[in-house]
Amino acid sequence: MSPAASRPRGPHALAACGSFATLANRAAALDALDRALRQTLPLPLRDQVRFANLRGGRLLFLASTPAWATRLRLLQAQVLATARALDIRAESLGVKVSPLPRIEMEPERTRTLSPAAAAHLRAAAAAATDPEWQELFGRLASLAKPDEASR
Repeated sequence: MSPAASRPRGPHALAACGSFATLANRAAALDALDRALRQTLPLPLRDQVRFANLRGGRLLFLASTPAWATRLRLLQAQVLATARALDIRAESLGVKVSPLPRIEMEPERTRTLSPAAAAHLRAAAAAATDPEWQELFGRLASLAKPDEASR
């Protein structure tokens, strides 16, 4: 049985996921790999597929429709050559059909914290044993307006 098959699927305990920094670094690495791999694809295809993961030597992509998935599979040799040029050890390419999430830029909204929310966050920071959690809760609490936080 492969190591991937022995791992349970679905949600994992937060402690098993590692630190937020580790998760953020992994997400950034996958995003960079997505951009690098898709950059070599023809333009209509590039916008219809997304790199999802590298698992067991297999590059996993998402395609918006079965037609786009087929077009990507036809370019498998090109994608694998690009991966090898990036020092990624990949032997195969997998494509799943899934509607791609729409990435829309929302206007930045200013939100303020209520004094009660800021107080709860400060209490959570004080009670947390993990320094990373303490810092994150403290930063969130500091988003409250100074005049509101002192009430």
